[in-house]
Amino acid sequence: MQNHKQGHLGRRAALALGGGVVAALAAPNVRRLRAAEVLFVNTWGGIWERAAIKNLFEPFTRDTGIEIRPVSPVSFAKLAQQVRSGAYEFDVTTLGGGEIIRANQAKIIEPLEGTDLAKSPPFHGAVFQNGATSHAFATVIAYQKARYPNGAPTGWADFWDQGKFPGSRCMQRYASRVLPLGLVADGVPTDTLYPMDIDRAFRSLDKIKPATRVWWTQGQQSQQLLRDGEIDMIALWHARVLELQDEGKPVEIVWNQAQIDRAYWVVAKGTPRRDAALRYIEAALKPERLAGFCRDAMLGPLNPAAFNHLSEAEAARMPTAPAYKGKVFEQDVLNFGGDVNAVTQRFERWIGA
Repeated sequence: MQNHKQGHLGRRAALALGGGVVAALAAPNVRRLRAAEVLFVNTWGGIWERAAIKNLFEPFTRDTGIEIRPVSPVSFAKLAQQVRSGAYEFDVTTLGGGEIIRANQAKIIEPLEGTDLAKSPPFHGAVFQNGATSHAFATVIAYQKARYPNGAPTGWADFWDQGKFPGSRCMQRYASRVLPLGLVADGVPTDTLYPMDIDRAFRSLDKIKPATRVWWTQGQQSQQLLRDGEIDMIALWHARVLELQDEGKPVEIVWNQAQIDRAYWVVAKGTPRRDAALRYIEAALKPERLAGFCRDAMLGPLNPAAFNHLSEAEAARMPTAPAYKGKVFEQDVLNFGGDVNAVTQRFERWIGA
């Protein structure tokens, strides 16, 4: 296994060196690139990766001469494994709020204390738990327009109300996202949601469980259920709903009480390309670049200045838009209300009961 890794790394280094030679020959006025000036960035693939290449990777390479090579899919397990082994497949990745807490506990990401980004953050909250605050997605209510002609749902209490809004439901099999929705549906104000009353959340979920046909695990799976009309109402990522609307499907999205999940750029602990990685994540927060990335990837920028580079129509598709302030709420991973792992295990037992 070790020989295989060494061979893989050797081939990768050779490719990186070759890329640098070609670049130098093609542009003699540009200083020669070294193999060390290749940065490997972990991506989600698909539309996410294409948006990142266009708006983040290529501008960074033009500015610095550092080539970026995408590596997918995103894997927390692989991040931890490579830090332990010292064989790095990628130098930079993104983590969600819950994951970044775990990553710091496991000491598998580089501390940002003392870096230029931490000393001179470009906006309030730009650094969180050794991550660079980048973009967000939201879990929203989506529904079949034709199913509710006499009044549309406006929040999670309506999602739970099977008398006024009958029909099948679908929710994600993901405890830390579903439990807060149960509390909001039960009347807990979003500004006092955390720390969560875990027992109350499960009691609320008991009420919606009989109507929940599918506890989905893949975004594409859930989107297909809505596309085919097999589900009347669903808790789904906002970008998946926008994709269906762009296809002309008769589905509607509810932005009110959308639950926002943040994503953070982090640097793998111990990577030999740490300096280049830090330069990249600083550049990725530039408002004009972040705006383009979020527009093309159907995400929401967390640098407020990014909205200066977006039209009103573009911003309306983003859960972090100023127009939705006060209507949406965010997870509070530092004030969860219990041990996340223990709650997740309880949730899985509850699903199977």
